[in-house]
Order: sequence, then C-alpha cells, then structure tokens
Amino acid sequence: MTKIRVLYDGDCAFCRKSIALLTRLDWLSKVEYVNVRDTSQSILSEPLIAKSPLLEQMHVLPSDSSRILGGYSALRFLAWRLPAIWLIAPFLFLPGMTWLGQKIYMWVARNRFKIIPCEHGVCTIPPRTQP
Repeated sequence: MTKIRVLYDGDCAFCRKSIALLTRLDWLSKVEYVNVRDTSQSILSEPLIAKSPLLEQMHVLPSDSSRILGGYSALRFLAWRLPAIWLIAPFLFLPGMTWLGQKIYMWVARNRFKIIPCEHGVCTIPPRTQP
C-alpha cells in the first residue's frame, strides 16, 4: 500500500523541525516525507504535484493520489491519520476553524524563515513560473 506523502521544503529549518515532530507522531509509519527541493524525486514531476505551490506551504498527497491538499487542509488530513493527535482532530473541523486555521497557517508559512532562521542565514522561495 502506498503511504501518505508529505511534501515539504527541505531547505527550511522550521519545516525540517515540523517534519521531525510529525515523524515522532507517526507511530504507525503511515507517512513518507518528500523534500520538494530534491529535484531527483520523480513524484515532483507528476502533473498534480508539479502545478502546486510546493514551497509556499506544506502539501499532503493521500495514498490514493487522487488529490493534493495544502496548508491547513493538509494538517487536518494528517490529524486523523496520526493516532497521537486524534484527540485534537475534531476541533480542527469546528465552524470557522477552516477560515481561521488557514489564515494562521499562511501567516506561519510566510514568516517561517523568521520564526526559525536558516542555518545559512538566508532562505528564499524562488518565484513561481507559470506553466
């Protein structure tokens, strides 16, 4: 069975710490982690993934590969699949949480290089090219 794939920015210290936490919470080993900066990853050339803003926010590719989820939606999807956080999963679906959660998620995503500075001093997200 194909694992759930989490697509993350491997050059980002905040993202790497987040992935380390998710790895510890993944007691059932259901998740595979893909560094989107590693261009040798063949999954990155799949049409569904190639057109997504992979460096702007974390994405999740469910095991059936039918869709890709980004930002807060990706976090909610993972919450139901990691037993360590099942207790908080229902709260992520309360009325208004989708709107608020995405706003908070995007603020953190835009400021992640300030929250945990890069080891090399400068982290950037290259401008997206239009297909």
